[in-house]
Amino acid sequence: MGKSSAVRVRHLSIAEARANLSKIAKHAHVNGEYFFVGKEGAPVLGIMDAEELEDYLELRDPAVQAKIQISNEDVRAGRTRPASQLLEEARKELRLKSRVRRRQKK
Repeated sequence: MGKSSAVRVRHLSIAEARANLSKIAKHAHVNGEYFFVGKEGAPVLGIMDAEELEDYLELRDPAVQAKIQISNEDVRAGRTRPASQLLEEARKELRLKSRVRRRQKK
């Protein structure tokens, strides 16, 4: 079962989360669902898939933010190229590296 593109957010009490943690973890990981866990009606924490949390935390990294900003500036300035061109250049580079490795083995 793959992750759905529809965002689903559920609200639970701490007691409900504690009693159903295994099910909640499965829904977050397999279905990409989100959970707000609340105390006295106010959310105090959220639950989401670990891989998505890692992506979120990476985006908060100042070095990653700087790279994204540079990339956006390149796009605005028209410094782009078709993906097909990039892939072809990568393939050529891989072929060259492969040839060099074969020569080194001789």
